Amino acid sequence: MNRIHAKDAVELEEGSKCKLGGWLQETKKLGGIAFLKVRDRTGVFQVVLSEEEMGEENFEEAIEIPRESVLIIEGEKKTTDQTELGFEIVPISIKVESEAEKPLPLGVIDKVDSEMGTRFDNRFLDLRKEEKRLIFEIRGILLDGLRDFFNKENFIEVNTPKIVAAGAEGGATLFELNYYDEEAYLAQSPQLYKQMLMASGFERVYEIAPAYRAEDFATVRHTSEFLSLDFEMSFIEGSSDIMDMTSYLIRHTLSYLKEHGKKELEKLGVELEIPELPFKKVPYRECMAILEEMEIEWEEEPEIGTEEEKMLGEYIKEEFDTDFFFITEFPTRVKKGTFYAMRKDYDPSLTTYFDLEYKGQELVSGGQREHRYDVLVDQMEEIGIELENFSSYLEPFKYGMPTHGGIGLGVDRLIQQLLNLDNVREGILFPRDPKRLEP
Repeated sequence: MNRIHAKDAVELEEGSKCKLGGWLQETKKLGGIAFLKVRDRTGVFQVVLSEEEMGEENFEEAIEIPRESVLIIEGEKKTTDQTELGFEIVPISIKVESEAEKPLPLGVIDKVDSEMGTRFDNRFLDLRKEEKRLIFEIRGILLDGLRDFFNKENFIEVNTPKIVAAGAEGGATLFELNYYDEEAYLAQSPQLYKQMLMASGFERVYEIAPAYRAEDFATVRHTSEFLSLDFEMSFIEGSSDIMDMTSYLIRHTLSYLKEHGKKELEKLGVELEIPELPFKKVPYRECMAILEEMEIEWEEEPEIGTEEEKMLGEYIKEEFDTDFFFITEFPTRVKKGTFYAMRKDYDPSLTTYFDLEYKGQELVSGGQREHRYDVLVDQMEEIGIELENFSSYLEPFKYGMPTHGGIGLGVDRLIQQLLNLDNVREGILFPRDPKRLEP
């Protein structure tokens, strides 16, 4: 007899023999009757034990099975209105596949949650909780929605190297490694390779893959390893083309999630709003003017940081009733390290770059790239980049590079904001940060 899930047993006729399996969630004894609640990924089902039918020894042995042990139960289905799924199992046999040690390092159904450090130290147990598992079921549906959009828009999915000779953004945020006695790094972004592919005639590409930042942070929105969604497209007429595509991407993906993840979202109590198009665009200078009216006291040079983003998000929500808006026309001084950003022809102190904000947090950064070889080289030299370290990147620009642009979107941040998670790590199976390298 093949094992079935709890949700499949719901459809069986009264008295049908079946085989189910899962983790023992709890045991309740009421005199000579006991109830075992067993959990699989589709729900919790109940097994009814009778001391009279089983005999005292077998009965006592069954009710002493430790919580979170793995059980295989063969028995008969009995309809009842006393359980959530509307049935219980009268067992013919109970097999302990794997007995859990006592005490558990982490409670699975305890009402009081453990500290985050304890939970992530025992992540395998933490993920047995339905509310944690649902996050990743939703994450999977969201990734399907992203790919569905790009397939409809004729993008090619690509996979670029994650061991690289130079960083897309440089600086101290690179993880250095030994690559056959050569200096190499973990990729911060697929940026340089996406641009090379524009010179290859691919025209539209996207990638969903890990990226790495060696930053020493202690925030609820950063991790050292994160999942990045990147796209790049050619023959654009300006950064507005990229903003439009980004807007369509967000709306399509959230609509897809709302349709295909309805049950999961309801279980988590998440009301998903589909944003109206177009998204509002607010130039950087206007954002600064809004913040100045709030009489913020900056400790250093005035700039839009984490707290300022939250304040802008609250302002835009109150004034325009939207959670999504673009910050446009970033100053060159702010994006100086982004050497490939195209600058405005009429004002080189401004770039074509933008951020997409969602609920007061940066979700996307992107814009039009500089496709002219001479201008790109000048911009690289301006910030002190040694061109010989980027020779393979620069070569394609000499032989026909179309106008192009794209974005990088933090998938983990999108999940955090969509599900209103307190910490971005909650939406990552096994997060990495400056203090966590395992499990």
